[in-house]
Order: sequence, then C-alpha cells, then structure tokens
Amino acid sequence: MKRIRAAVMSVMLITILQPMNQASAQPLKNTATEKARKLASTIVSDYGVTGLQYAIMDSGTLVLSGSTGVRDRASQSPVTKDTMFGIGSVSKMYVTAAVMMLADAGKVDIDQPLITYIKDFSMAEERYKDITPRMLMNHSSGLYGSHYANSILFDDHDTGNRDELLMRLQSERLKSKPGEYSVYCNDGFQLLELLVERVSGLSYTGFLDQKINQPLIFASTQTPLSTFDRAQLAKTYYPGIPQALPVENTNVIGAGGLYSTAEELAAFGEVLTGSRPDVLSGQSAAAMQSAEYRKGIWVPEETNSVNYGLGWDAVRLTPFDQYGIQALSKGGDTVMYHAALTTLPEHHISMAVLSSNGNSLYNSVFATNVLLAYLQDTGKTGKLIPSPVFEPSIKVKMPADQLAYAGLYGTVGTTLKVEIKNGEISLPALEGGVIPPQAYVYTGQGQFTNKDGTVTISFEKQSNGHIYFKLKAYVELPGIGYTSVVAYEYQKLDANPLAPATRAAWETRNHKSYYGLDEKINSLLYLTPEDLIYTIAVDSKNGYASGTRIVDEHTAVNVAEIPAMSGRDAFDLSFHTVNKQEYLTIDGQSYLSEDAIHPIYGGNASICTIADSGHAVWFKIDAKSAASAMSVEAPASGGVIVYDDQGAMVYSSIVNKDTSSVILPEGGTIVFGGKAGDRFQIHLNPYHKGLN
Repeated sequence: MKRIRAAVMSVMLITILQPMNQASAQPLKNTATEKARKLASTIVSDYGVTGLQYAIMDSGTLVLSGSTGVRDRASQSPVTKDTMFGIGSVSKMYVTAAVMMLADAGKVDIDQPLITYIKDFSMAEERYKDITPRMLMNHSSGLYGSHYANSILFDDHDTGNRDELLMRLQSERLKSKPGEYSVYCNDGFQLLELLVERVSGLSYTGFLDQKINQPLIFASTQTPLSTFDRAQLAKTYYPGIPQALPVENTNVIGAGGLYSTAEELAAFGEVLTGSRPDVLSGQSAAAMQSAEYRKGIWVPEETNSVNYGLGWDAVRLTPFDQYGIQALSKGGDTVMYHAALTTLPEHHISMAVLSSNGNSLYNSVFATNVLLAYLQDTGKTGKLIPSPVFEPSIKVKMPADQLAYAGLYGTVGTTLKVEIKNGEISLPALEGGVIPPQAYVYTGQGQFTNKDGTVTISFEKQSNGHIYFKLKAYVELPGIGYTSVVAYEYQKLDANPLAPATRAAWETRNHKSYYGLDEKINSLLYLTPEDLIYTIAVDSKNGYASGTRIVDEHTAVNVAEIPAMSGRDAFDLSFHTVNKQEYLTIDGQSYLSEDAIHPIYGGNASICTIADSGHAVWFKIDAKSAASAMSVEAPASGGVIVYDDQGAMVYSSIVNKDTSSVILPEGGTIVFGGKAGDRFQIHLNPYHKGLN
C-alpha cells in the first residue's frame, strides 16, 4: 500500500494562496469563469490529468459548470457535464450524512457505543466498547486505519473486503484510546456503512438511492453495486499503457466507492450546508461542521489545511479563514480518480472538482482559487490577499537545550535519525517527496528553517508525553498556486534494546522483500508492484523495523500515535515459517520472502497452478528466460502480469487484452493469480532473444 500511502500524504496539502493577480471585481463579471478555464487547462496540460470537470452551486442555482480534457483518448470525445468520475474519499460525506439522517429520525445517537447498532462488532481488547459513531466520523476511534485488500478492482464489484471487516477486526487491537486524538481512518467509514444498513434495513446502495438520489433528483451518483451505464464513466490511463484501463470499482463504498458528476456533487454540497432540510436537518449539518479535531491532541495552529469535523477533512480551511469565511473541505483519491468538494456554508456556495488521473491536491487548489475569484466577482470579499514573500533564512545561535530533540523519530512505515550539528539539521525528502531533501538552520524561537524560508521544522511535547517533529511548509505548484501544511510528521522514539537472538533474526530480514499473495489479480494495486512487494528496513541497534517496534523474533508492533495524517494506516509485522519458507503477515494479508521466489522455467513449455490457498505465484526473470517471448493460456478467472527490473508494468492480461505475448525483461518479475486450481500453460519462444 506504499503508493496509496504516499498519495494520501500529499493530499494533506491544500491551497492557501492566490497564484495570480486578479482584475478588479465587478458584479456579474466572469473572472471566476476565466480563471477556471485557465487553471483547468494548466492542470490537464502540465499535471498528467486526462479529464477534469467542475461546478459551482450558489443558493440552489448552478452558476458555473465546465470541463476540459477527454473522456476517451481513442475517440477524443471530450469530458461533458454528464461524464461520471469516481469521487474517492468524498464518499465519506455521504455515509456521514446518512448516519446524521438516521440521527434526525431518532434512530441513532452518535454518542452511544457503536455496539448498540452493530452488535457483532468486537475486537481483541475491551476499549473497543467505547467507540461511538461520532468517533468514526471524526477519525478518533483508535482503529489502526485501513484494510485495503481486494477493495479496488477492475470490472469487479466483489464486496469481500467489507464483508470480512468485522471478522478481521475481531483479532485486532486499537492503537490508541478511543477519542484521544483524530487520525485519518478509512475503516471507520466502512463501519458506518454497516451501521446504516443495520439500522435502516436497506442496503447502503439502496439507502443512497431512496434518501439522497430520489429527493435530489440525482441520476449520476452511483455505487459499484448500482445499475448504470459504465460508458458514462471517464476512462483512465496508466503511464506506458496506451489503451484505457478497465472500469475501476472501489468496493469500500462508505470510505471511497461512489461515482458522481461535478454538478451533482456540488448540489450535494448544498445538503451539507443545511440548505436542504428535507434531506438533512440544519442542526445535523451544523454538527458536521463543528471543530471535532480540537477534542483531542492536535497541532496548536488554527490556520491549517486539515482540521476534522464529522466527515470533513477541514472545517476551517485556509485561506478562507483569513477573509473571515468558514470553508469546509473534503478531498478524495482512488488509484485513478480524484475529487475535491469545498463548501462555504454561510454563503450557501459549494464547488466540486473531479478528474481522471492526477491528484486531489490539484483539484483542491483549483477549487480554492476559483472560489476566491467567484467571491470577489459577487462582492462577497474585497481585494484578494497577495502571495506571501519569504525571506532567506538567517542562522542564529542555537540554545543548547535544542540538542535534546536529536535522536530517533518514527512514523508509520519508517524511522528517521535526527542529528543536530552546529545548529543545522539535514533531512531527507518529506511529504512523499513534495518537499525535497535539504538542510535546515536554526533561526530562533525553536525553529529550523530551509534556505529560502518556505519550510520550518520544530519540536513539541504534547499532553500525551510524546515529542513530535512538526512541519510547517509552503510549496508552489507552478501555474496553479501554493499549498500549505502544518502537521506533526514524526514522533520521538525511545531505544528498544533487543536480545541477541531477536536482533540476529531481524538482521536477516533487513532490506529483504516480501511478495503479496492474497490480492486478486484484477486489483489495481498490481499497477505498481511497490504496492504488493514489501521491503523491510531494520534498525536493529534501536529495535525498530519499518517504523514498528520489535517485540520478539517474529513480531513488531505499531508505535506511531500521531494526529491528523502521518499516523494513519498503521500496521504490525508478524513472521512465521512453513516448509522452510518465511511468510510475513500485515493487516491479515500474507507475503512470501524473496528467498522463495524462483526464476521462471526457461524451457519452451511449463505449467503454473494456483494452490488450494489461492495464493498468487511469483517468479523472477533471469538471464535464461530473459528476451524470450512469453505467451500464456490462462483460465477466464486467472491473469498474468509482467514487470521490468525497475518495477514498471510491461504487460497485464487484465489490461492488455489484445496482446498475446510479451518479451520478458531481464531482472523483472512475473505474477500469476486466479482461483484455487487454475492452471496456466506457459510458452517461451527463445528465438525472440535479442529482438526489440
């Protein structure tokens, strides 16, 4: 899930600044329209977006609707207002609203224990009984985060991930006390989906249809289980693959599975502002906008891009707060679709931006800048606040007490050694690479600043006793605008001395890769093998492995307790051996050690069979088979995928349906997947060796 984790970390960055000078506002002037067109064109031309769609609703009236890019590259058919997109985690606003509708009807009390409504919900420790629906909606439940397995599939609406969630949670523990702090959690919204079904007696898809689509007269807001014309969906594309990908189904519907259009999503934003009391009461809409994040541990700054309400990522989105305007925001990303919803409740204005390919960060930046222009056009705000000017950092003498902050820090998936030398700190890339590796110098008031003054690092001790590494950064997206984040990135860790035998066991795993076995072969996670090949990084001196604290020779557990985003999607590591082959288990999913991955047979013909376990079968491509043309006779339920030595997909029988063979790249890998008992007839033609 590394690619997903990296993507969602970048989504923390939401726009705070206006990138271009505005002409003077006049009533009914089309500044916002022109800005939307210009920014949309830039995003499509410069940021890898295939198609983009946007809409603004103002007090029930559609005042702006537009699109750019193509729905289908092959036909060059454009995106229109009726083109549908996946909206990813913006779907959380629908399941949150659904629970609040049930609260309006007196059927749910969001502060009662969840077990009141899902009686078979249980976990491996008693604290789970304290979890309430409110805690699921404000991300403070203490759940580890996300079960992604087999949830994002091509042309497949398998609901197994959701159906197995309660069973998986039975053997899991919490990472924190319920209500202690808010940290992004997809599983909470899957539980809310189950709550809606248990209380209403309807399927979740049926509830959305009856309680939202029908009263709002929506035709394009659908789930993977809905019956609708899939040709309405914007097609998606992956680098190196010329043809469109099959339809993406995100089957964790409550957390991220809806499709919609910008016009319908903007209209749903009207519900969330309290403008449609026939659907959702004004009282419930207002409750969703409350500052839930402040009920637990949080960064001190009020001006930020992430500050949770109920469902909302932000209930005080900057820069609107600088104008005295409350703005609510929710972003969403699947693997290939991206979305942003921004609403201004006091003005009853909502804007939705949807895209295929790209990142919801771009959509959020787009929405903020266009909304600022619209507010100016309509006289709701005056002159726009100019972009800040940053001064180069000036190093000053550092107090000796700052040296106490040096040491080992950790976050989900990694550890970081912070060294402070002569008032300077050198750090690797942060925020998934958005902030490059660089040096920071002490500039006073407990802050270390980069050369151009746009990024500062400091350290804070919170009420839970943890010391956090805090990042405050401004980053420019050329041609679009600036983004901002203030967040705790890392948590200071204590040394965890290991017994000699434990240390030796973990040192053998350092830099070793483990290959995923349980993911269905039509999963979008196979687009990049880094999502399914987990490489362990062991710090045996301090007693940590890939950010987890080593407990014994076979187990390491999550230690990160970081609010907002950096502590999301936590995991434990558990190893066991079967027939001298070592397996790794993460989130209930099995991975096989690279030591057990063998070269594919280099002869003309061979057979690969899926075992009774249903596990995928991985092979390496060595010099003996490299440059041969491989063709495979596969069962209908099976598939085969080939990667080069850099991990780039070069062939997928799921995607490349019109291609019968592939030249095997030396140093690459092959994976076969399907149902138990599926047999693959493999043919290698060595006469193609050396051909391009």
